[in-house]
Amino acid sequence: MDFGKLRDMYRLQREAKKVKKELQRVQVEAEGRYVKVITNAEQEVVRIEALRPSPSDADLCADIKDCVNRCMKKAQVYAAEKMKGVMGEMGLPG
Repeated sequence: MDFGKLRDMYRLQREAKKVKKELQRVQVEAEGRYVKVITNAEQEVVRIEALRPSPSDADLCADIKDCVNRCMKKAQVYAAEKMKGVMGEMGLPG
């Protein structure tokens, strides 16, 4: 492996670490009937807020599940777009 490729790999690793830190700071949210879920773009739940009382635990749990799933999908899309940019800068397929 030549020096240029090693330098590119190091740069890619550095850029990936930078993107990972950014993903930890970016927050996405989804609001349901009873709760709002906030995650970071690293797909970690940051906070769950109650919006109003739910009529049953089953309704509340279903609402939380739906909101968490929607947040995770938003976070995946955001992270994929950020990584696609890094990969493109390196001339690698995204």
